[in-house]
Amino acid sequence: MLKSKIHQITITGAELYYEGSLSLDEEIMKLANLLPYEKVEVYNINNGERFSTYIIPAPAGSRICRLNGAAARKGAKGDKIIIVSYALYSEEELENYSPSIVYMGESNTIKAVKNAETTKV
Repeated sequence: MLKSKIHQITITGAELYYEGSLSLDEEIMKLANLLPYEKVEVYNINNGERFSTYIIPAPAGSRICRLNGAAARKGAKGDKIIIVSYALYSEEELENYSPSIVYMGESNTIKAVKNAETTKV
């Protein structure tokens, strides 16, 4: 099942000669229910690229979304991407289940947050 989604965040940079991963603003990570080093799928809206990587935290409030290492070849500064993670749940866990979804605006502002506990628009 879909666990977390960040919809239309903008890539703020790419650093090819880096250990690897995707650097992401820690505030956005928390809103999306993503943990450091969690595996994610990335879908590039601009060029159709799809790839897997993991998240590392960038400073909270920085609005950073940077592709690192080999992932830097999959997108460019200014591209819009979708970041998702999936998880396995039991039938009981799915009874009142809702994924965490963060909708992004210009300059990586947070437009809305939706999850099982709350909806903020």
